[in-house]
Amino acid sequence: MMEEVAEALQDRDYRTAQILLKELKQSEPQNPWVNFYMARLYESTGKLATAEKVYRQLLKGTTNTKIITQARQGLARIEAIEVEQKRTAIANALAEPGGKEPGILILEQIAPEMRKTAGQKFARIMQLDPYVARLQLPGRGWRLFRTGPVGELRYYTSRLQQAEINSFCIPINDLAKINVFNINYFESVAPQPIVYCKSKEGQMGKLTFDWSEVQQRVEGLLPLFEKIEVMDARRKFKEKTKTLDYSQFCDLHLPQRNAILRFSDSYYEFQKGITLAQKPKDIQPKNLTTTRKNWCNLTDFFNHKLPETPIWSDFSVFADIALDFQELLKRIEANIELVRPEPTLWDQAFQLYSSLVFLRNYPENNKS
Repeated sequence: MMEEVAEALQDRDYRTAQILLKELKQSEPQNPWVNFYMARLYESTGKLATAEKVYRQLLKGTTNTKIITQARQGLARIEAIEVEQKRTAIANALAEPGGKEPGILILEQIAPEMRKTAGQKFARIMQLDPYVARLQLPGRGWRLFRTGPVGELRYYTSRLQQAEINSFCIPINDLAKINVFNINYFESVAPQPIVYCKSKEGQMGKLTFDWSEVQQRVEGLLPLFEKIEVMDARRKFKEKTKTLDYSQFCDLHLPQRNAILRFSDSYYEFQKGITLAQKPKDIQPKNLTTTRKNWCNLTDFFNHKLPETPIWSDFSVFADIALDFQELLKRIEANIELVRPEPTLWDQAFQLYSSLVFLRNYPENNKS
């Protein structure tokens, strides 16, 4: 009957082959040739993942050299098919409108119990060493993994989603479409909040909004650096960069307006506008309150007005890897008003993180 199965597969009579193999599976369940021809049937009918699984089981579970040789040949055919399918799929994705525009691929957090399985799938999709692949998967927050043509990145995100690995890609040009306003102070909060602010074009003015428009918050710390002189081993002084302090940032996202309201303790004018202290005991003369105390009052104010609004605060985790993508960050307008003694890419990294959170959750606001 094995010869009949082989002939049916050769003639592409897959229905007959399936019937014969079903009978053989019952009469000769331990015969490795039955499993081999089952793998051939799966391969011939396009069920490549199942065929590969059976071929690999045969390599582990049989000593028949002929079966081992043919199973390896089957795996080689499957690999060749997948390479061609990938090439065709990427070519089609690049041919789509905007497919050749530069983009960013982001990997999302992987649960610890899924890490091993996800790493194996990720390695196969991205053609990486399994150990290296597992290290690339973030255990917390997001990881900036790759840049490239957005069509190609969309192919990978589709494959990753099928493998239950959460990821997304964004065209780089979409980052600049979000309107960012640096807030100087709240002029009023009733009946609607009114802020005095600067647009990313540098225009000063007032902006009125509703708290219901704020759909999410993004928080982060940006390091403030200073130059110091230190003595090296040869007792010579040399210049070194040291982290002096951190500047607090909080972005309010208003997706309906395609806008971000950006607050920072470094340039929010606490001595202007309304008093933000929420409790009577916290109310002090404005010129006596510290920057830290004022910032706590501002965040308490946000917590009071936006109790259910999601807060994204994994910027530091994201920045650890994102800062390595220097060419990408240099293309991004930071929209941050910090005065720095020399350029740093930390500002662009925060702008990127906040924009990615915005576009990940509200992509419809930037469809061109």
